[in-house]
Amino acid sequence: MATPEFIVELRQHIGHAPLPLPSVTAIVLDDAGRVLLNQRSDDHRWSLLGGVLDPGEQPAAGAIREVYEETAVEIVVDRILAVEASELRTMQNGDQVYWLEVCLACRAVGGEARVNDDESIDVAWFAPDAVPDLGPRQKRYLELALDPTATPYFVA
Repeated sequence: MATPEFIVELRQHIGHAPLPLPSVTAIVLDDAGRVLLNQRSDDHRWSLLGGVLDPGEQPAAGAIREVYEETAVEIVVDRILAVEASELRTMQNGDQVYWLEVCLACRAVGGEARVNDDESIDVAWFAPDAVPDLGPRQKRYLELALDPTATPYFVA
């Protein structure tokens, strides 16, 4: 996975020290109610789609970009599902990150799902009851996306 150039430049100055970064997660559903997931190339786990936002990039624009880059699927963003800060996470290369994550419910409107970059080894649609094991945060996000009456999740 290519690290965005702005992060590479920052890391030249701060090394592996903690860095707060904004990210976006997109829950992409199709007309049949299936959810789009990718199997990550770094840890081989199935995951919701998303990534780091570019400086000044709006979360909805970032979700549209990330989903297309990873899967070649075109989406529209329907609603916000959650805003959440993570605890300090150490990446595989030793970089420490505090993620601020914006999760968005999205709808597929075009394209054919396929592996479209080096971040995934597989991409597939899953019925909600057949989704592979996701972590607790991603499970919560998917539940919010599947409930049209859910209010956005945040920690007060």
